[in-house]
Amino acid sequence: MAQNLIGSEIIKVAGEVNSMIARGEQICNLTIGDFDPSIYPIPQELKEGITQAYNEGHTNYPPANGVAVLRQAVVAFTEDKLGLKYPENDILVAGGSRPLIYATYLALVDPGDKVVFPTPSWNNNHYCHLSGATPVMVETRAENNFMPTAADVAPHLKGATMLALCSPLNPTGTMFSKKDLQEICDLVIEENKSRKEGEKPLYILYDQIYWMLTFGPEHKHYDPVNLRPELRDYVVYIDGISKSFAATGVRVGYAYGPTIVMDKMKAILGHVGAWAPKAEQIATARYLKQPEQVYSFMHELKHKIQRSLNVLYKGFKDLKEQGFAVDAIEPMGAIYLSVKMDLAGKTTPNGDLLQTSKDITFYILSEAKLAIVPFSAFGSAPDLNWFRLSVGGASLEEIENSLGRLRTALEKLK
Repeated sequence: MAQNLIGSEIIKVAGEVNSMIARGEQICNLTIGDFDPSIYPIPQELKEGITQAYNEGHTNYPPANGVAVLRQAVVAFTEDKLGLKYPENDILVAGGSRPLIYATYLALVDPGDKVVFPTPSWNNNHYCHLSGATPVMVETRAENNFMPTAADVAPHLKGATMLALCSPLNPTGTMFSKKDLQEICDLVIEENKSRKEGEKPLYILYDQIYWMLTFGPEHKHYDPVNLRPELRDYVVYIDGISKSFAATGVRVGYAYGPTIVMDKMKAILGHVGAWAPKAEQIATARYLKQPEQVYSFMHELKHKIQRSLNVLYKGFKDLKEQGFAVDAIEPMGAIYLSVKMDLAGKTTPNGDLLQTSKDITFYILSEAKLAIVPFSAFGSAPDLNWFRLSVGGASLEEIENSLGRLRTALEKLK
C-alpha cells in the first residue's frame, strides 16, 4: 500500500515554487489551500484564548473524542447556524478534518467496497487507496460548475458503500444547488430502501468545512439532512475551524453523524491519537460562544477573500474578451477560483509543445511567476485544462500584479 501511494501533485508544485522563491524570484503562489497569517490572521479572541488556555495549564491529554466543553459548544453552534441538532456524544473532535475523513473511510469501508466521488475533488482517491476501497470516479462538467448531478452519480450507487461529497467544493470554489443536492439525496434514500436486511447501507460523507465561506445571498449552503431528514442515519458531516477562521494550523476539526458510526470512528481515532491539542480545543470552545465576535471576524474575512477572488475572476474574463483561450467560473464559496487555460497544442518561446495541464502549470509558473494547481491533482484527466487558484496565501497586490505577467506569458505562445 505504502509503496504504491501516489504523492501529492500540489506538494510537488509547491516544492518547485519554494525552490524559485529560495533563488530570489517573486512568485504569486496560488497553490496551497492555506492562509498567509500576515494577510489573514486568526481571530484575536481565539489567539488570546489559546495563550490563556496554555497559561491555565491545559497541556495534558485531552479526551480521545474531544473535551466536553468544545463538544457542547459545537452542538450549540451547529444547531444555531445550521439547524442541525446532534447530541454531545455524537460529536468527534480531531486534529483538523483529515483524520476525521480517514476515520470515516475506515469505519464504513471494507477493502473492495465501492466509494463513489466526483472528480475533481480533494483526496478521495488517496483515501480509497489507504483504505483498500474501490474508487468510482464520476467525471463532472464545467457546465454544472464541476458539481455532480443526480444523473452523474445514479449509475454508480448500486452496491456502493459510500458517496463522498463536498460543498463548497475544493478545488472548484463552487457549490451544490438546492435542486441538485435534493435529487442526489433522493437517490441515496431510494438505494437504501432497495437493500436487503443485513446488507450494508449507502452512506454519505459530507465535507462542509467551507460552509461559512459563501459569497452573496444567491449562494446558499445546503446539506443532506436539512433537505431530507430521513437521511440522518446515513450522513457523516465533516466540519471545523480550519478554513472558516483562517486557522489551518490550529488543527481543530469535528465530525458528527449517526451514533453507531461515530462510536466506531471514536474507537479508531482513540488508537491513532489524532486529537487536537487541548489548549486549542478549550480556546475554540470559548470562541464559538462569542457570536458577535464570530460575526465580525467572518464579515471581514469573507470580504477580503471575495475581493481577491473577484479581482482574479475579472482578470480572466478580461483576458477572455481580449481573445486569449482562458475562462473562469464565478466564485461562489471557499477560497478557490476555477480557471480554464486551454493552451494545449501551443508552443512556448523555447519551442516546447504544451500538451497536458501539467505542462501548462509549469509554463505559467516559469513565465508568469504564477503558481497554480491543475485539476489533474484532484483526480481529473491530465488533458482537462482547468486549474485551481487559491487566494489565501497571496495579497491582493500580488494577485493584481500577476495578471499582467500572465497576459505577457500568454502573448508569447504560438
